[in-house]
Amino acid sequence: MTDQTAPTRATRPSSFNDEAAKKRLRKRNAAERRFKFYGMAAIGVALAFLVLFVFSIGSQALTAFSHHKIKFDLPLTAETVAPEGVGDTAAIAENVSGFYQLVRENLAERFPEAAADGRERELNDLVTRLAVLPMARATAENPGRIGETFAYSAALSDDLDLYLKGAVAPETRFKSGPVTDVMRTLQNGEKRIVLRGDGAFDRIVSEQAALRSGEGGTILLQSETSIARLIDSSPDGVSVELLTGDLAGFDGPRADVRVIPLAEDARNVTDRQIAWTLALKEDGRLSRGINWALLSNADSTFPEIAGVLAAIVGSLFTMLITAMIAIPIGISAAIYLEEYAPKNRVTDLIEVNINNLAAVPSIVFGLLGAAVFLNFLALPRSAPLVGGLVLGLLTLPTVIIASRAALRSVPPSIRSAALGVGASKTQTVLHHVLPLAAPGIMTGAIIGMARALGETAPLLLIGMVAFVAEVPSGPTDEATALPVLIFKWSTGAERAWEPNTAAAIVVLLTFMVLMNALAVFVRRRFERRW
Repeated sequence: MTDQTAPTRATRPSSFNDEAAKKRLRKRNAAERRFKFYGMAAIGVALAFLVLFVFSIGSQALTAFSHHKIKFDLPLTAETVAPEGVGDTAAIAENVSGFYQLVRENLAERFPEAAADGRERELNDLVTRLAVLPMARATAENPGRIGETFAYSAALSDDLDLYLKGAVAPETRFKSGPVTDVMRTLQNGEKRIVLRGDGAFDRIVSEQAALRSGEGGTILLQSETSIARLIDSSPDGVSVELLTGDLAGFDGPRADVRVIPLAEDARNVTDRQIAWTLALKEDGRLSRGINWALLSNADSTFPEIAGVLAAIVGSLFTMLITAMIAIPIGISAAIYLEEYAPKNRVTDLIEVNINNLAAVPSIVFGLLGAAVFLNFLALPRSAPLVGGLVLGLLTLPTVIIASRAALRSVPPSIRSAALGVGASKTQTVLHHVLPLAAPGIMTGAIIGMARALGETAPLLLIGMVAFVAEVPSGPTDEATALPVLIFKWSTGAERAWEPNTAAAIVVLLTFMVLMNALAVFVRRRFERRW
């Protein structure tokens, strides 16, 4: 019989070296690479949407954070600005009519053609009536200015501000050829000015032909403070209507040409208002700067002087009440349920309902607040007190769940060690467990507050959508909140509300980012790793 020896370890075939095993390994490695790719793709898509969102909101908000202002040298006569007497500073601060009269007179003196053509109202619309309120308040703070000529600035009308920012229509600008002759003529009963330039107006002819073949528009010619509107054109001369300035301004120099591809009746600004604005800019009386009114003013019916200060203060009062309700009650409930409550059907039912409340739509809490706090308890409508109570109920389940999770994360050995050295149950919880769970509890509370800060629906149902023109001084005063103000501005009919809405969103996002950054800092600063 022949002996058969068993194969040695070196000659025994390995299950990892055959082709089937290598194929399985390649397949597994390929699956892992695909999984990593899917994860990176998901992060890339999320970042792309985030960048798109930030760019979309930021590009609109940039125009709102700056605004054009007109400078005025106003003679502060006592009869006009202080009809009740120089000593009555309260009356001076509220005398909008008197200061607006000075502004109107200043504009009429600069542009006398407005009165000659019966366009005083069109001229006065360069500055809204309430835009002079800062002038009145500044004079009330310094009544010694009365009797002197003092320099003030007022916000330009929002429509003209948008025009100067290029948001009305995509203008085309270029230089005309030199003007060799300026003359007046009468054609079809209309007084016209003819500018001749020996073939210097070829592009103007082509631009006018393009406007006539389209939906219409306007061509303006400007030479320093003289501005005219094109009526007809030919290569060697154009007929224009003088809107402001004098003929001498067009004699010789090359004119600046503005092609506005939007008919005058399709715009909120007229050709004459554009001409007057450009003349003021040429005078050096028009400047663009940071729109501090957006952060220092309360809400207004005029976009150029509307601000978010009242909404910020209202949100702070609301968050204060929310924190006073949600944080102490939520943490106390979490400690009881996690450390003291017996495990029975009652506590199980409570835990299930807490989890369910965390998923209830916020508008339901708004209905509850309107029914209980407004109708039953008769608390003041549109007050941060009611808003804070409603948002406190909304935030409470989130704080309880986060606090319980933080308490549960503390190792049981901490409790056993404390009890082993003679500490009572309360001492164990307050002196050992709670300090170790504090970072997680604080993080959950801050995130819950950040969620409450962005809520809109509950506040709408309790009336905090009301127009508030003054900054609230307490939680029982009529107020609004940042999310509600954003909702209100987004429904405004005027186009200037769009950048204002984006700017308010930036302010709200800044607060939310700061609150979330605070939560991250607290967790990293105080957390313990086991």
